[in-house]
Amino acid sequence: MTTEPDSFPLRHARTQRFTLGAPRSFTVAPDGSRVVFLRSGSGTDRAGSLWVLDPADGAERVAAEPRALLGGVPEDLSPEERARRERSREGSGGIVGYATDAAVELASFALSGRLFTAELRAGTARELPVPGPVIDPRPSPDGRYVAYVCGGALRVVEAEGEGDRAVADPATESDTGTVSYGLAEFIAAEEMDRSRGFWWAPESDRLLVTRVDEAPVERWWISDPAQPKRDPHHVRYPAAGTANADVRLFVFGLDGVRTEVVWDRARYPYLARVHWSGAGAPLLLVQARDQRSQLFLAVDTATGATRMVHADEDPIWLDLFPGVPCWSPSGQLVRIADEGGARVLAVGERPLTGAQLHVRAVLDVTADDVLLTASAGADAEHPETGEVHVYRVNELGVERLTQEPGVHSAVRAGGVTVLASHTLDRPGVQVQVLRDGKPATTVRSYAEDPGLSPRVTLTQGGARQIPCAVLMPTDYVGDTPLPVLMDPYGGPHGQRVVAAHNPHLTSQWFADQGFAVIVADGRGTPGRSPGWEKAIKDDLAAVVLQDQIDALHGLADRFPLDLTRVAIRGWSFGGYLAGLAALRRPDVFHAAVVGAPVTDLRLYDTHYQERYLGHPAQQPDVYRRNSLIDDEGLVDAAEPARPMMIIHGLADDNVVVAHSLRLSSALLAAGRPHEVLPLSGVTHMTPQEKVAENLLLLQLDFLRRALHLT
Repeated sequence: MTTEPDSFPLRHARTQRFTLGAPRSFTVAPDGSRVVFLRSGSGTDRAGSLWVLDPADGAERVAAEPRALLGGVPEDLSPEERARRERSREGSGGIVGYATDAAVELASFALSGRLFTAELRAGTARELPVPGPVIDPRPSPDGRYVAYVCGGALRVVEAEGEGDRAVADPATESDTGTVSYGLAEFIAAEEMDRSRGFWWAPESDRLLVTRVDEAPVERWWISDPAQPKRDPHHVRYPAAGTANADVRLFVFGLDGVRTEVVWDRARYPYLARVHWSGAGAPLLLVQARDQRSQLFLAVDTATGATRMVHADEDPIWLDLFPGVPCWSPSGQLVRIADEGGARVLAVGERPLTGAQLHVRAVLDVTADDVLLTASAGADAEHPETGEVHVYRVNELGVERLTQEPGVHSAVRAGGVTVLASHTLDRPGVQVQVLRDGKPATTVRSYAEDPGLSPRVTLTQGGARQIPCAVLMPTDYVGDTPLPVLMDPYGGPHGQRVVAAHNPHLTSQWFADQGFAVIVADGRGTPGRSPGWEKAIKDDLAAVVLQDQIDALHGLADRFPLDLTRVAIRGWSFGGYLAGLAALRRPDVFHAAVVGAPVTDLRLYDTHYQERYLGHPAQQPDVYRRNSLIDDEGLVDAAEPARPMMIIHGLADDNVVVAHSLRLSSALLAAGRPHEVLPLSGVTHMTPQEKVAENLLLLQLDFLRRALHLT
């Protein structure tokens, strides 16, 4: 399909959803003299560069530019680096991540599998001559060394490029090819938000290093039928009920001498968090496989012994949160906990927030306060639908630092705060630099203007007051009912109803094609309360589907909705939800775009699936009734059959294409017409420009045909 040269689908794809050129990944020097960040050169440039800003005068300079460093040669990514980027959903190129020493004077990063460092004061960068491909390089706190992973071994090189050696090398102990040091295993990176596998000691003389053995994990094969000459490649995928990787943790000296860190790994196999700062001993958070109990452990680095600092239990599950656990400067444990029906900040054993706030993440901890983000809690005066704000919290109380409705976050050090704000009335991100709480300068964004402004109403629908965003066509006037497009994610970790401009752009484009678009964040989605998120336990399908229906019907008396023409579209969990809607509630939904869906829940990973449904061997019926299909075919499908477009990337190693192929087979066996759109070479992301552009156009064409709008 083709579009006009400046159409929204084309520009949306070319700019990677208008994210290219926007500043991100901020680090502030502890003396407040520098702000380091990533940004590409324009709104269509995929190659990120490393930048440094002076908060005193707002001057910016490039510290490392990828094309110059590579001499114009295209990037060549290793399979390991591609997998890391897939886990983090990183679709851009160039410098996509970096790490610094404690003083934020030296940065290191990998580029095309090679190791580079940048002197941030001088603004110069150079390559270090080390073996490759290099993964996740990180300077020591004192800036004298850089540690990195290559070939499954953790290596250390002096910052001047001398003395490169392996500190932890699986080749010295195993010839199976399944052991690696210093990398996060699949489950940690995909589900726990732990993307790294080694941590420097504050004194720069030792490291904590994970040892991962994937031998117990089932081997799956990913192939591309469009390229029959290519061998399929194998991945280790821990499906629900099967074995996870064996994860251990060691203290390594720079001479390679190691001491194993000991805890009850049989009872608590998940290494969810590691924190090592000058405020205390290394701090671990380990979880039981059922995620109903967890321990906070302090490590004796001399012996490897651990002692329990705190223990948590929850009859449903325990969540993991950004920025915690950590030590306060006075040595108290800082954590986020679900207590009394609220999600609170706790320092030591004392909660410092209550039900007025729903704490989302800890951003910074000092002797004076804790900087965090939170949304409105159950006892808040106003629901503030879709908003996330930055707060200062200490024993004296809570101070809100952001007032404008929107989604805000911050990075802070040395009296300088970098505040990133997304609001409904402005496209993209606005980044302010504050010195001692007062505006000092801004960080420019080169992102393109979408040329489209969402006509969005943030509201609540149904008896449960489900957070909703309703988008109408830009030029709509009157009260003529419009066909409805439900556009949810609708599940864990995916808040879609947000008080920000760009997240609603695609929904607005669909609205401008003649739809009333509804985005509903039902139970299971984050940002409201622990009880809201955990209401899906063991009954995932029924709960999330019912909330979409309740939101739709609850909004019908306030908005011009044609309930005889209702479609639903979604990707990943949203694709699963769209499939549920078309199969089980055809009385409500008349067509569905089912993108990259999980259809047989036994085929998704351990940490995610077992959190919500338990172990499949113990609860087989729970898995069956929450799946779209099982070994016998469609599960609980109702009549009449509704049109479905199924879309899936053949290279997807997260939600493998078997989900969609088996769904298609079950639909065919049941005599139900449907369309399948296989995407050759595409993973769970769709960053390819033409693929992303035409996916929108093909979905629109399907929806018009299925709802008889053409």
